[in-house]
This record gives sequence, structure tokens and C-alpha cells, in this order.
Amino acid sequence: MPDTDEIAILRELEKKILWLACWTIHHANHVRPKSDAIKTGGHQASSASMVSIMTALYLAVLRPEDRVAVKPHASPVFHAIQYLMGQQTREKLEAFRGYGGAQSYPSRTKDIDDVDFSTGSVGLGVAITAFASLVQDYLAAKPWTSMQRTGRMVALVGDAEMDEGNIYECLQEGWKHGLRNCWWIVDYNRQSLDGVVHEGLYQRIEAIFRAFGWDVVLIKHGALQRAAFAEPGGERLRDWIDNCPNALYSALTFQGGAAWRRRLLDGIGDQGDATALVERRSDDQLQALMTNLGGHCLETLIDAFGSIDHDRPTVFVTYTIKGHGTPLAGHKDNHAGLMTPDQMDFFKSSLGVREGHEWDLFEALDGKGEDFRSFLARVPFFADGPRRYTAECVSTSGPVAVTDEEISTQNGFGKILDALAKSDSPLAQRIVTTSPDVTVSTNLGPWVNRRGLFARDEIADTFRLERVPSTQKWRFSPEGQHVELGIAEMNLFLLLGAAGLSHSLFGERLLPIGTLYDPFVARGLDALNYACYQDARFIVAGTPSGVTLAPEGGAHQSIGTPLIGMSQDGLASFEPAFVDELAIIMDWAFDYMQR
Repeated sequence: MPDTDEIAILRELEKKILWLACWTIHHANHVRPKSDAIKTGGHQASSASMVSIMTALYLAVLRPEDRVAVKPHASPVFHAIQYLMGQQTREKLEAFRGYGGAQSYPSRTKDIDDVDFSTGSVGLGVAITAFASLVQDYLAAKPWTSMQRTGRMVALVGDAEMDEGNIYECLQEGWKHGLRNCWWIVDYNRQSLDGVVHEGLYQRIEAIFRAFGWDVVLIKHGALQRAAFAEPGGERLRDWIDNCPNALYSALTFQGGAAWRRRLLDGIGDQGDATALVERRSDDQLQALMTNLGGHCLETLIDAFGSIDHDRPTVFVTYTIKGHGTPLAGHKDNHAGLMTPDQMDFFKSSLGVREGHEWDLFEALDGKGEDFRSFLARVPFFADGPRRYTAECVSTSGPVAVTDEEISTQNGFGKILDALAKSDSPLAQRIVTTSPDVTVSTNLGPWVNRRGLFARDEIADTFRLERVPSTQKWRFSPEGQHVELGIAEMNLFLLLGAAGLSHSLFGERLLPIGTLYDPFVARGLDALNYACYQDARFIVAGTPSGVTLAPEGGAHQSIGTPLIGMSQDGLASFEPAFVDELAIIMDWAFDYMQR
């Protein structure tokens, strides 16, 4: 836990990060010259609810080996922190949401700062952290790895993202694989694009996560509130807060201290202790107390994050207020709302920021610039500088010859991998295959028989032990090179995306290959696009393809997949007709993946 002086510095930096995030958006919409009146956009309120959480994480809790997927709408907060740390420029912030500027949502391929995972298509950035943790476990189990430390894969989650189905598919897959070293931090501001979320969402979130083996940490009340609860009449205040409907809490937040006073005195006023608790506070003090939720209290957040001394997957449900600390706080229309110029002038004045000094690093902070510089220089997460790693390329051995006189490309695909599996080449060592419950029927069976299935712990093949005849060896071990998935294709492409970034995230080269029935590529298309957007490097084979499975009916036939391959940016697509052609394509692909 930081000491008192460090907490004071963190509070000042928290205000600076809030200011920079909001000013970046305001500058793009109201200051930067534009050729038309079209709104540039940005999410000041969604950013504001994340400021305390991200300040605590980036400046006090995280370590260089940790990786973070930032909630898309909190991009300005991320860029503000990177700017403070010297890893983002004023020019990029001034061009926010413009050509060549800092991106609307964190982007590995377009931003210059230290983005771990691109986000933007909500839900996918959350789930990829779980699969990145699985990839980390896979690498750590291999004798050739040079990894020294394992990190936490962290997702900063908007509560509305919990509606995304791919999150729950990921939870089940994570449970199957013994997921660990994964934190999801939910920004529980209880407001989404069109309004306030339904009551009782927290209880549903808690039940689902516990069912899949996650620890659940509730961060609801800040230090100010907890201190008030300890006063005479405090328990009545706690009960009132805990039972207050989300919509009412948001509305009172927007209305301010006088509205809180009227409502509290009507609700818990007793002409005794509870009344005295309310009356001894000014309107400003009452507003500060009632908005001091756990997600806006640095001490509470740092203590909660620091209390985790295990590697079990953990979800933190952090109560926050959308727009906290800004004139937009609590208003139901604040999601895409922007501060007006008058509101921004008030906000700027309240923080003490001088005209013309909006981008100054330590403007309006209470303290000496050298103290802030010294503190930032000691922040552990940034100690190693930018964390974009590289890995040596693995040489290929040329196309594999398949000499059968009559053979299909799908069978040839399996034989090529089988030939590679027989060797102990560096190429074969770095291949990892995966499939959504169609391993054998997509011709990965021979590869799996020779290379085995991956799990952190040994799981014997019971059928083989019981001498039941089978062509397949289904033994799991840390040495295995195939990751077996359930049938959810979104999980397949998320795993390929995570494994395809292993060289950059973990400094180790993997050559991932995923297989699925060609008609079902479309079922995971959003995650495929997401993986390509990050420039993840992998092979995906759609097999059987076309009308090969015509006897199984129309749902197993495909004529549209080649169009997907041609239209998907960042994807080199082939439709081989001959095995000799396939062998050359695969050899080329192993090289191309490493460029």
C-alpha cells in the first residue's frame, strides 16, 4: 500500500488524468479546426468513471509482465496516462479521433503508445485476456521457453459489455482449462448507451462467475462512506444507499448536495443520529460523501487489488458513477454527451487550469513538479519501458511432399501436419493447433497422436488404459501441442488471436493453426476480424469445405467462405484445388506468419 505522501500524489495525478482525458475529447470537438459541424465524438462520462480504477492500476498495482485490455470508451484515460509517462505525444492527443492521431479505442496497430490488446468491438477485448492467460500457461510449460515471469491478464470491463454472449462462452472454456492469472474489473456505473441498467445485475454477475470458479470481489463503498457508516446513524445511511435504485442514485448525483439532503432526510431522517449525520455536512460535503463509491476511492481500490495473493481468476465489481468528477455525472444521457464550452470553462476553472496551459503535464497540481516526476519515474509498470517484444523467426524446411496418387486437399492437410509432427524441428516445436471439438474430423488426428493435447496437469487416456481400441490417443500433458476447445467458434478465433500475438506479448514465437468446418467460419466472424485487426499471426483452415458435406444437409454446405477470405482485411486467403498446391501454400504461410 502506498504511504500517505504517495496517496496524496496519486490523488493529484488522478485529477490530472481526468482533466487530460476530458480535454482531449473537448479539443477534438470544440477547439480543433474542422471543415464541417459533424460531431467528432468521444466518451467523457465513460472515461471519467474509469479514472480512479486506471490510476490505481497503472500507477500503483500493475507490473511490467501484466497485460491489460482497456474498456474501449476509456481510451482517452489510457492515452492520458501514457502521455504522463512519456509514451504518448501532445500532437497525437491534439489529433484524437483524427487521421494519424490517438485512436478512439486502443489499437495495437495504429497507436504509438503501449497498447497490449486492441479493443473496440465490446466483449472481445474482455475474453481475449482469458485466452492470453491460457497461451501464457502453454508457453510456461514448454522446455524451450525463455519466459522468466508470468503476469496477470487484466480486462477493464464496461458493465454493459456483460450483455455480450462471447463473454459467457469464454467463461465456460476458461473453467475447462483451469484458467488462472486473469482479472476482470467491471466498471459498474450502472448506465449504458440508452439509460440505466436493470436492478440486481450485480447478483446475476456474481452467481455466474462463482459457478465457473472465479473469485468475486465487490468494491462498493469508499473510505469516506465507510467512515460515515461507523458514525451514529451510519447503519441507516448504509441501508439507504444499498437499497437505493440505480436510476434514483444517478439522478441525485446529477442534482447535487441539496437534492441528497432532501431525499436522505425524507428517507432516514429521525430527528436523531441519522438526521445529525446528514445535517453536520454541507451540501458539497454531502455530495462528496454520497459519490464516494469504491470505484472512486484510490485507497480502497489499491487495497482490494493488493489483497489478491493467489492466481485464481478474479472479477472485481467496482461501483462507480458515470461522469464522476465532471458536470455530466449521473445524467442518464451522458454516455455520448459532451461538455458544452460553458461546462468545460467551469470544469477547467474548478481544477485551476490556466488558459493556454491545458496540455502542461503538472499544471494546477498541488505539489512540486520534481516530486511528481520522481514518483512517475518509480512506477513499476513502466519500469521496463514499452513492452512490445520480438521473437526470433523459425526457419521452414520447404514444402512437404505428399505422394499419394489420389488424395483430397483436406486429407493432404492432415498428412502434411503428420509429416511435420514426425520431425523434431524447431518449426514443429512452435506449432500449436486448436479446434472447436472437430479435431479428428478436420484431419488433425495424426498430429495430435504424435504431439498430444495440452493441459497444465497430466490427464491419462482412460480408453487406452482400459484397452478399448481407438485410433486416437487422447492424453493431456504440459508437453502437448494441441488445445482442444468446445464448439464455440468465437473462442477458436480469440485463442488464435492471443496465440498469434505471443511473440509480441510474451517474447516467444508460436505458429498457431486452427481448424473448423468451412460453413462455420461465419459463426466466429467478429472474433476473426478482431484477431486480424490486431495483426495476430495464425493459420485457419476451413475443412471440410464447400459442398463436401452435402449429405449432411444445407447447414453444412458453404459457398460464401471464399468471399469472406477475399473481403477480410489483414487475411491472406487461398482456395487450393491440389495437395501439391496446398503444400506450397502452407510452407509459404509458416514464413509469412513471422513477418
